[in-house]
Amino acid sequence: MAVDELDTRILRLLLERPRTSVREYARILGIARGTLQARIDRLERDGVITGTGPFLSPAALGHPVLAFVHIEVTQGHLDEVGDALAAVPEIVEAFSITGGGDLLTRVVARDNGHLEDVIQRLIQLPGVVRTRTEMALRERVPYRLLPLVEAVGRASGPGRTA
Repeated sequence: MAVDELDTRILRLLLERPRTSVREYARILGIARGTLQARIDRLERDGVITGTGPFLSPAALGHPVLAFVHIEVTQGHLDEVGDALAAVPEIVEAFSITGGGDLLTRVVARDNGHLEDVIQRLIQLPGVVRTRTEMALRERVPYRLLPLVEAVGRASGPGRTA
């Protein structure tokens, strides 16, 4: 799905001011509210906008330790292990990957001891062969999409409309 310059401006506002009303977005952009709503609806329908909920801090929820756990899985058990990972609340993301391991999980914990407990729980899941853990020391680039949105908008060229 191509994102044009107006879409880019809309997405920027949604990212920078997520609690602003559609009416205020339309005023800031200088476009009709109906035009804005139609654009937002299309961006949602096309899967560009995938959610509107708040971003939460695991650290503020008492889980300041962040680790990435690579999981090697017995062949043929990837789906079973993936389903089991969904039952572990400390796993905030999990991906099938190529390279060293079959799954990569993002795990949060209260402290190092709690992280060890989570890893021990993972090791005991049927189909898990081994794990390898890497701990995050400091976030260098926080999760962000605005630079990507702006790059995509620039690549679409000026004057393109949807």
